[in-house]
Formats: sequence, C-alpha cells, structure tokens
Amino acid sequence: MRPEHLVRDHTVYACVMGSRAFGLATEGSDTDRRGVFLAPTPLFWRFEKPPTHVEGPAEEQFSWELERFCVLALRANPNILECLHSPLVEHADGTGRELLALRGAFLSRRVHETFTRYAYGQRRKLEADVRVHGAPRWKHAMHLLRLLASARDVLRTGTLTIDVGEERASLLAVKRGEVAWSEVEARMTRLEREAGEAVRHSPLPAEPDRRRVEDFLIRTRHASALRADRGLPG
Repeated sequence: MRPEHLVRDHTVYACVMGSRAFGLATEGSDTDRRGVFLAPTPLFWRFEKPPTHVEGPAEEQFSWELERFCVLALRANPNILECLHSPLVEHADGTGRELLALRGAFLSRRVHETFTRYAYGQRRKLEADVRVHGAPRWKHAMHLLRLLASARDVLRTGTLTIDVGEERASLLAVKRGEVAWSEVEARMTRLEREAGEAVRHSPLPAEPDRRRVEDFLIRTRHASALRADRGLPG
C-alpha cells in the first residue's frame, strides 16, 4: 500500500496546526495540516512494515501512524500534544474520537522537561542569530514565547490550550520586530521561571497513563485485524 493511500484511506484524525490553530494567523499564513492514520493490522505481518509517518500528499501536510503518534505523545512531545489539542479539527472517525478522549491520559508533568528542553534549544538558536545577524528571527521568537506560556499554563491548570487568546496582539508585535530583543529575552526568562514554579504544584500526574493508551492501541489493532479477516475495509 502506497504511503499516500494510507493517508487518503485510513486517516482517523486530522486537524489544522500552526498559526491558524494558535490564533496567530495573518493574511498569507499557510494552512498546516496534521493527521493520524491507522495502518491496517495485516501490513505489520510483512517483513516490510508500514511507515511511521507520511509527508503529504498535499502541501503542508504531515501524518503519523497511530502507534508512533501515541509513543511520541506519551513522551510529551510538544508538537504531538499540541496536535491533539488543536481547536481546528477537520476529521475524526470513531477511532479518532477515542484518541481525542484520551488527551488527558497523555498529559503529565513530563511536559515541563520536554517543552522547556525544546525551548532551550530554540532560544540558543535565536541568540546565535542575534550574535551573527544583529537580530533574531522574530517569527521564531514569537512562537517560542507562545510555547513557554503554553507550558507554564498547562502545568498550572492541567489543561493544554494552544490558542493564545488575548496575547495575540503582543505576540504579533514581537513577530513584526516591534519589541526590543532585551525585552523578549526578559519575557522568556520570566516564563521559564514561572513554569519551573508551576511544576512543583501541578495538578498533572508525574507520568502519563501508559496502560490506558496501550489498551486503546491493542483494541484498535485487534479490530483492524478482524475487519481484514471479514474482508472489510481496514
């Protein structure tokens, strides 16, 4: 089965991500689409396994196979967790709706480590840009502030909300280069500190609910195998 056919015929969940999901879209913003497909179980019985992810077939489209998506979500991968919480869902079948119902099972205090580790790497790149070019890539600076605020808030509340809401105007000012880099740095440092304080009293559990997610994956694989035995679409 060709990779693009897996996306076309077996997508269980699809959403819009990027600036449109974050509430930061402006005229000319791309539409980034992300999805999850369920490879039919019989494909795993072959030597050549189905792909863990597929880029395309449309522009700005990227999809993960369900198991890979769950593994990354259990590791608190920022991009994956945000994908699960997009306010712009374009498709969700029965399996996709069950995946969405599991959103809370993936969340844990691990988000502090993964979000801040990713933010640290991005901040170092911005600082390098300032040293070499005299200014950072302002769009990246905006999204880093958004990510740090998201990490702090999910640790405080136990709920991941990716739309920036009332922060839209201040973040877009950063994107346009209207905020001094020193002020942006200060905001980053403050958000990092607040996230560190929030993790100590977070309502999130220390670890995700791996057993609950694994039960979902096993049931889903089993149902796919049964459909194949009956000659039904995977």
